[in-house]
Amino acid sequence: MTDDRPAGPVPPVDPGKLKAFLDRLSTEVHAADDWGQVATYIPELADVAPNQFAISVVLADGTRLSAGARSVPFSIQSVSKVFMLACVLGREGDNIWRRVDREPSGDRFDSILLLEQEKGRPRNPFINAGALVTTDAMLANRAPKQALSEFLGFLRAAAGDEDIHIDPSVAASEARYGFRNVALANYLKSYENLHNAPELTLGTYFHQCAVEMTTDQLAMAGRMIAQLPGTPPLMAPARARRLGALMMTCGHYDGSGDFAFRVGLPGKSGVGGGILMVAPGRASIAIWSPGLNSYGNSKVGTEAAELLTDFTGWSVFS
Repeated sequence: MTDDRPAGPVPPVDPGKLKAFLDRLSTEVHAADDWGQVATYIPELADVAPNQFAISVVLADGTRLSAGARSVPFSIQSVSKVFMLACVLGREGDNIWRRVDREPSGDRFDSILLLEQEKGRPRNPFINAGALVTTDAMLANRAPKQALSEFLGFLRAAAGDEDIHIDPSVAASEARYGFRNVALANYLKSYENLHNAPELTLGTYFHQCAVEMTTDQLAMAGRMIAQLPGTPPLMAPARARRLGALMMTCGHYDGSGDFAFRVGLPGKSGVGGGILMVAPGRASIAIWSPGLNSYGNSKVGTEAAELLTDFTGWSVFS
């Protein structure tokens, strides 16, 4: 697909032209020969057909535009880490940064190497070790069911939709095969950076990652991070900006630099093939295609994100 964007200052996006672009993008994506590989280490995800695609965009004026399989729910997996962090920041503020850093990792999302080198303080809240610490903080003075209920309530309020649920079969699959996460949790506990029993934190984390959403719902939930008008008042603007900064620098693990270079928007990926992106003040975008690239991020989704920012000029570097 060619770059249709006019030269010069970036004009406001015409919803009609953007909708036509999304439809054309979906058609062209479905002609792809290589959809990537689905995550096989979670059996419930291994059975998902890779040749699927959906994209949803919510504009600053409330206009919603979608193309592809917009109503198909998928496992958001690590995209959930953004919303769990938002919950924890709302509850305990900057205290969480005593337990987890804010730097890019440069390693795989489930690596234990940096955790060992840095004595149990994870590099950022979006790698698995950091997310376990965040989830552990959410459990403070709460049973797992209470923490998950609060998390789901926050996510539903952000999306303006009560029809968002946890898939118990995905959570059970992760619990049966999440051996690396078990290792990370126990390593964190050895450094006293896990305050609850590892099995409680792990169980909550596996259920958190097993939330199912459509791209329509996810794009709506992302409005608060994009700071769009009319967004539910769930997060202070300064905190939303910092969350966006973390998404830009750490949201795609060791592929974060490549994503920033190609797409130029804060984004968070998940091994279920979802990507949440925000164009601050302009739009919230959700993309889903379950086949992954070598970084563990959606292959076709990343390619579509690059084409979208080329068309709209929404890159934060424009």
